[in-house]
Amino acid sequence: MNNKFYEFEAKNIAGENTSMSIYKGKTVLVVNTASKCGLTPQFEGLENLYQKYKDDGLVILGFPCNQFANQEPGDEKSIVNGCLLNYGVSFPMFSKIDVNGDDAHPLYKYLKSELGGGIFGNKIKWNFTKFLIDSEGNPIKRFAPTTKPEKIDTYLAKKLKK
Repeated sequence: MNNKFYEFEAKNIAGENTSMSIYKGKTVLVVNTASKCGLTPQFEGLENLYQKYKDDGLVILGFPCNQFANQEPGDEKSIVNGCLLNYGVSFPMFSKIDVNGDDAHPLYKYLKSELGGGIFGNKIKWNFTKFLIDSEGNPIKRFAPTTKPEKIDTYLAKKLKK
């Protein structure tokens, strides 16, 4: 296994470079988000997972993306306000990125190459695709956009048992 995940950087929602290496030893759930999507209520479930498991080593990283039906049209400030006001999101959020195409963020290029999307190839199909990275930095599972956070809870409960 490799832990290349820790070599990536991304700008956080405040525009500061953040190395993924700060999450060494944590189980990480990477999610591409959107605030105007039918799946946007998943923010609530994601926040619940974060609150339930953060003391056991879980961190959720939200990456806003506007590549799917223009469902994240706002700037970083409006994204923060929407996430906080509507869903009480306290897990780390990052600046808006692309997840598909030539301009896709390198982290997403890597995650898609490690955990392909099945018969449709590696592309991200929609908002709220989730990638789980274990505490050693290895991508281990990809969850579809329609997989609700509550379904991931069962998986995390087994994974995070000490």
